[in-house]
Amino acid sequence: MQENLKRTIGVFGLACAVVNITVGTGIFVLPALVAENLGAAAIVCFFICGLLIFLIALCFAEVGSKVTGSGGTYTYIETAFGPFAGFLANNIFWFGSCVLSDAAMANALSKTLSYFFPVIDSAVFRPVFFLLLFGGLAFINVRGAKQGVRFIVFTTIAKLIPLLLLVAFGTGHITAENLQWKQTLTVNNIGASTLVLFYAFLGIETAVTNSGEFKNPAKTVPLGILGGLSFVLVLYIAIQLITQGILGDRLLTFKDAPLAAVSEILFGNFGSVLIVSGTAIAILGSLSGEILAIPRVLFAGARDGILPKALSKVHPQFFTPHVAIIVYAALGFLFAVFGGFKQLIILASAATILIYLGVVLAAIKLRFKKTGTEKTFTIPGGITVPLIAAAIIIWLLSNLSQAEIIGISIFIAVLVFIFLIMQMIKRNKKQLQLMKEIAEKLESANIKKDE
Repeated sequence: MQENLKRTIGVFGLACAVVNITVGTGIFVLPALVAENLGAAAIVCFFICGLLIFLIALCFAEVGSKVTGSGGTYTYIETAFGPFAGFLANNIFWFGSCVLSDAAMANALSKTLSYFFPVIDSAVFRPVFFLLLFGGLAFINVRGAKQGVRFIVFTTIAKLIPLLLLVAFGTGHITAENLQWKQTLTVNNIGASTLVLFYAFLGIETAVTNSGEFKNPAKTVPLGILGGLSFVLVLYIAIQLITQGILGDRLLTFKDAPLAAVSEILFGNFGSVLIVSGTAIAILGSLSGEILAIPRVLFAGARDGILPKALSKVHPQFFTPHVAIIVYAALGFLFAVFGGFKQLIILASAATILIYLGVVLAAIKLRFKKTGTEKTFTIPGGITVPLIAAAIIIWLLSNLSQAEIIGISIFIAVLVFIFLIMQMIKRNKKQLQLMKEIAEKLESANIKKDE
């Protein structure tokens, strides 16, 4: 299907998008969160997450090189399993995984910036700040995917500077004793900590939603995803080792801001300012990446008839899905103003893992389904990689609490109900249209008979 979108995003642009979206607010607190139960042994969780995310990335790369329309994860799952699965994937992803987490990130940004400018988080100015934030990012992305990618490249470099400085100067301050494993490793504590940590690795599902604007998808998707994730994994492991190596048992004392504590040790008061600034840029970069990518999911859903048709409109000058971008930014603004979505953020995490499972299963299904694409990327080893990835994802989901499982189940049940209602409405419309056509034919026949 012709989408009228320009293919302007290459390997470097996609890799930057992966790094930008993945390296978000989580990196600034994850060392303490993961070490809470495992201490120095938490490094094991990084390797488990690294293994899983690379397995998932391979599945994304294979499916993404075969399915090249806009929509990313939604289009991948819909192509493999049909409209019902596509409807669930589309709505779980763009609303459950994105809108609510974006609203929470916007609130986090206002609180972070209030460290320097307290007025930003005041009751009066807060809504104005959110309007400027979401409005500005929407304006940038309506003007073109290339403009959005340039902004992502800028924010990616800007937010990585304090993290890279911490790694460069922190290596020489590590104490070997602080890296000794003291906690006992069990399946339960590894699983719980890995589930927490995995949130920091989420991002490829957002980065690939611009799939309709990738140059040479068979090359861009695998190289962009794997290149970006390789950088992220090395950076995360380095930060964990340095933070644990410098703070040791004191890490939990600085649970809310472990990197700020390390940076203050290394650079003095300037260090804490540097990390606070890095946190603000990280959040801004993640938001800009979301508003670049997620509206393409709404665009694809409208294109395929599961969302309002207006969302599929393309700007006549900039060739971007401008209505979808504006609607998505407006929803983010509204939820940010009302704020307070902690439990829904947990739900968003679980929703994203479910989406990953859908893409992994799509990789298996599309092995046996011709998509019409001649040149594609194929994972070596048959379906071994997708099966291993699916098994690890199911293990991770088994670590959800009962409340989280109930919450996700209710959300999916509501979506199923909406889908069934939509199908019933479509059937009624078809029946009415058919009856109208029959009536017109009978009326035409009667007129001819009278003549």
